[in-house]
Amino acid sequence: MIALALLAVVAFVARRASEPSRDAHRPPAPEPPAAATYVGRQVCAECHADEAQRWQGSHHDLAMQVADEHTVLGDFGGASFTHAGVTSYFYRRGGKPFVYTDGPDGAMHEYAVAYTFGVDPLQQYLVAMPGGRYQALSIAWDSRPAASGGQRWFHLYPNERIGHDDVLHWTRPSQNWNDRCAPCHSTDLHKGYRLDGDRYETTWSELDVSCEACHGPGSTHVAQARAKASPADVRAALAVRLGDPEGAAWVFEGPSGIAHRAPARTSHEEVETCAPCHARRSEIGDTAVPGRPLLDGYRPALLEAGLYFADGQIEDEVYEYGSFLQSAMYRAGVTCSDCHDPHSLRLRADGNALCSRCHLPAKFDTPEHHFHPAGSPGARCVACHMPARTYMVIDERRDHSFRVPRPDLSATLGVPNTCTSCHTDRTPDWAAAAIAARPEAHRLGTSHYAEAIAAGRSGAADAAGRLVVLASDATAPAIVRATALSLLRNPVNPLDQAALRGAADSGEGLVRLATVDAVRDGDPRAAAPIVAPLLGDPLRAVRLGAARDLAGVPPGTLTPDQQAALARGIDEYRAAELANGDRPESHMNLALLDARLGRLPEAERELDTAIRLGPYFVPARVNLADLYRAQGRDAEGEQVLRAAIAIAPEVAEGHHALGLLLVRQRRTDDALAELARAAALAPDNARYAYVLGVALHSTGQTARALQILAAAHATQPADRDLLVALATISRDAGDRNAARRYADALVAIAPWDVDARKLREEMSK
Repeated sequence: MIALALLAVVAFVARRASEPSRDAHRPPAPEPPAAATYVGRQVCAECHADEAQRWQGSHHDLAMQVADEHTVLGDFGGASFTHAGVTSYFYRRGGKPFVYTDGPDGAMHEYAVAYTFGVDPLQQYLVAMPGGRYQALSIAWDSRPAASGGQRWFHLYPNERIGHDDVLHWTRPSQNWNDRCAPCHSTDLHKGYRLDGDRYETTWSELDVSCEACHGPGSTHVAQARAKASPADVRAALAVRLGDPEGAAWVFEGPSGIAHRAPARTSHEEVETCAPCHARRSEIGDTAVPGRPLLDGYRPALLEAGLYFADGQIEDEVYEYGSFLQSAMYRAGVTCSDCHDPHSLRLRADGNALCSRCHLPAKFDTPEHHFHPAGSPGARCVACHMPARTYMVIDERRDHSFRVPRPDLSATLGVPNTCTSCHTDRTPDWAAAAIAARPEAHRLGTSHYAEAIAAGRSGAADAAGRLVVLASDATAPAIVRATALSLLRNPVNPLDQAALRGAADSGEGLVRLATVDAVRDGDPRAAAPIVAPLLGDPLRAVRLGAARDLAGVPPGTLTPDQQAALARGIDEYRAAELANGDRPESHMNLALLDARLGRLPEAERELDTAIRLGPYFVPARVNLADLYRAQGRDAEGEQVLRAAIAIAPEVAEGHHALGLLLVRQRRTDDALAELARAAALAPDNARYAYVLGVALHSTGQTARALQILAAAHATQPADRDLLVALATISRDAGDRNAARRYADALVAIAPWDVDARKLREEMSK
């Protein structure tokens, strides 16, 4: 099977003794008492009136509300808004808000607005649809003051024409509240998807983000309090015990001017409580239990291209968690509530006074440090250390990695920097020189993990070595090390294999998770020695990944205990995917699992379900065609692939798979056309270029083949398949010098590869 879109979302030289063991093989957090149930904010407020008062009117309080005359901020007084040729109308009837807009069939319909979603700087609106669905309109209300450009309707995709058949249309699954939005805007949310009727039976205990969304079900805690139990027993009965019972303080000592926490923090429970709704992540269950480790219920995104810049700065909408994990603040023990009041969500101080709580203003809030006149916008700490990007057209969010500006990396790697983001008429070299000229300036030109990540993303010849070094650096943030592991290509190098074995024993859950992901598409028998011990990992995401990797491994490869753990893991994996059974990706993942287990009829049924739920989801069709190939049913596979191309002609996978099928049928001209189309649609995909080049050479078009392969090699110099093809095709074309040059490059990249050395010896004769 072609392992496409397995939801994931390693080289690691183990320094196990020097590594912090934050979550390493720790026992899972205790489950809430069996009898604990959700009691609601009114009960909590009986004893916590001050917290309840601060919470009132917060963004958590207003995360979702019944749409009425008090909660709706948008102009429903007969306003209209036109986008891409569609004019929508907003009005009231009987005091209730309605919208007249294009529906799933492209025709205009009237819809009642059921709920408001969010409050500032924008408010969205939810519409009830058949099957228990609620859909979020793509036309939103700008709730900022008019003087700031607000008090208007606007479209969340202002530069795109979103038709009714577009996956981004407001009636499509990508805008579905039950699956995409609800867990982070309600309390005790259970999606309740029923595959048998393709419907939702979604439930919640409170409509918005209330007390128990963070503290867990409170009935046992309340019972202890009402029974006048001891304060210790009352607190112990709380499902999630946040706050700081250690009596810690931030203390200034020494010349650094930076406070340290005394005593040192021993848990990141608070950060992981906030993370599920403040991270770019995927779910691995219907609901997560507050207080459990993040990786028990979710898979956070790593520093992936398109989400983060190579140096870890935020690029796409990734929220705060992934950047905060990179920060020195996180490593020092800072938590969300050190800066934000957890109930009102307001900052604990305004402007630089917030940072001055831990950074002496005499040292840091001075022109000598920030290079700007006191009191000017450039003198704000956040201006340099928390650059902002705008999402959803008007929603400005700040990077939480608190990084030191590195304009020198802008010059070498093209990442943004805060200096020239403001001084747009200047260059990164100017900014780097300005910093270097200052006394006590940060040292520019020193190594940064951006260099290894950029090398890994671009397929540089020295990428593997850089990534191994980065992943072995115990001082680097866990998310950075995990990203380095994820970027290793074809990790068959013996050094990489040794590194993977070390990573599997890491004290960081993200690193262990990256280990199982690094070997997921390889031979399960080779992965078994590395991954099998992780079948019993305390973190669910790691266990699921290990079970996925080892499904279908020959029984003799594992010990009896490991075989039993694998069977449990496969059951757990199925349950996790079925909890997201409304997503076509989940059914494709189950199909891939069944195919590995040799359950081909079951795999076919899952792929059929994936296509039914997501007709636009090309990977499911590609995998179904490949399943047909394995059964000698290429005629059916061709129909599936042509349907995929008709639905999504801009997706390269369908063209590539059809090209391979046509090659098998010896329909050469048609095959070359499809392979060429795939390579053109995905020019960064070295595999597509390799297959096209080999196919062209086989038909006598050697010059064109070498041209395509050489162009791909220029952008992916570490791709071994490209080098093998270039060396052998150059040899066949009579260009021995080029053949030797490519063979030398292959050996330089993979000196451990016996076949590469043999190829070079052959070229040298």
